[in-house]
Order: sequence, then C-alpha cells, then structure tokens
Amino acid sequence: MQLGIRLHDVNAGLAPELQTMEARAAKAREEGFSCVHLAFAKVIKGVTFDHCALNEGLAMHTKRVFAQNGLDVAVLGCYLNLAYPDPEKLKEIQSRYFGHLRLAALMGAGVVGTETGAPNPEYKMDANTHSEEALGSFLRGLAPVVECAEHWGVSMAIEPVWKHIVYNADRAVKVLDAIKSPNLRIILDPVNLLYPGNADDQEKVIGDAIDKLGEHVAVVHLKDFAREGGGLRSIAAGTGEMDYTQILRFMKERKPYIQATLENTSNGNAVAAREFLQRKYGEL
Repeated sequence: MQLGIRLHDVNAGLAPELQTMEARAAKAREEGFSCVHLAFAKVIKGVTFDHCALNEGLAMHTKRVFAQNGLDVAVLGCYLNLAYPDPEKLKEIQSRYFGHLRLAALMGAGVVGTETGAPNPEYKMDANTHSEEALGSFLRGLAPVVECAEHWGVSMAIEPVWKHIVYNADRAVKVLDAIKSPNLRIILDPVNLLYPGNADDQEKVIGDAIDKLGEHVAVVHLKDFAREGGGLRSIAAGTGEMDYTQILRFMKERKPYIQATLENTSNGNAVAAREFLQRKYGEL
C-alpha cells in the first residue's frame, strides 16, 4: 500500500506562499506521503484550467516538481459533470477531460479521476439522479472521454458516490459493461457508497463493492464518516465509524503496492491519519 493525500488539503488555509503546488508537494513528502491526488484548479490559483491552459509545459513542470519530491501523481482530478444537460457546455467539459488525459500521459499520472455527476447544471442529487435516463446521459458524456484515454494510453477512472448517478457497485458494473474498455477503471471510496440508509450495513456494502469491482480498482480513497444532521459527514481516517478491515485486507491481499489517497484531512491530523492506516494495515 502506498499512501498519499489530496494536495489541496496540504497547507490549506496557510499563507499564500505555502499554498503553491511546489510548497504543498514538499510538505506532503515531509509528512511521509508517497503520492498525491492533484486537482490543478485547487492548487494553482488564478487560472481557468480549460483545454487551452492544459499545455505541455505545465505537464513537464508538474512532472519535475513531483519527481524532485519523490511523489507520484496517483490521480489527476477532473471532477466535472459529464451528464451536464446542455450540449454545448458538455462539449466544453469534455474538452477539459481531453486535456487532462493528454497531460496525464506526459506526466505519468496513474489515472485521470472523476465522479459521475447529476442530470442538472447544479451537480446536485435530485429525483432523477438515480434514473436510467441519467445513466444514459452519463454514458454518452463518458464514452468520448474513454476513447481519448485509449488514444493516449492512459486510464480514466470513475468514482461511485451515493449522491451521484453511479451510486453503487451494480451501477458501476453497468458502466463498465456498456463502455467495454480496459482504459476505464474504478476509484473505490468506501465511504462514498454509504448513506444513512445503509451505514449500519457498511460491511455488506463494502464487501459487495469489492466483490463486483475489485479487478477494476486502480486507486482507493480513504476517509472516515460521522453521522450528523440526518446525513453522513466525511472526516479524516481513524476519527469516525468506518471499519477499515475489509478494504485494507483487499488492498493487502489483492492489490500489491496500490496507491490510496487520504481525503478530508487537515494540517493537524493528516500524519495521524496516515499512521493510523499504516498501523491497521500492518495488523492484518
């Protein structure tokens, strides 16, 4: 297991000079992480990362920054709505994915990662989000992006999330079966599959996801959850109700050296979360 962190969680809220990509990368290495989840727009301010901005020089500079710090880019994030209802806006969104995939090839990133959207401009769960019509919209938006991934020889990875169109393991299997591409992979975030209605059955939910999606999992996201206000709040690993036994055993027994990035950490608890997971992993 190789543990990483979302780069925008590193040095968050500190002085501007500590929030550059370069400063955050150095801090991530100092804190003992070996890889990162990188979202350009969240670590390089003042730039709209459209297709024009996603150029070869940016890729080379980024590659050099992380190499100097002994870090891999496990996930190059492009979390935009591929089920956006307006066709022209969708084309613009897809062009951003095309640019990220090109840069992923140049940088050697593990995957370009995304969630699976909602059938509305607000990217919010509504009455239609889990419908077959919404799934069809997402598949139409995703298909050209996966074709581009095949062109560049890189992987596109989708992340199932209860509040989005691909909300459980069965829904993710439908996407994999429809697209039928070895370049389409899965980011497995166990907490994102939970909601108040199934949180008490987390062992069953996570086991089902591992059984059905395990061979397609490229990266794991690790965080925890707490019940709050009738919902679930995401928090740092080791600080809530999450049982990590299944996911860590899956990683240890079936995914040698898999990269897993921490989410919802703060400057004060990131190292503790890493140490907690490493200790649990070692106890298996």
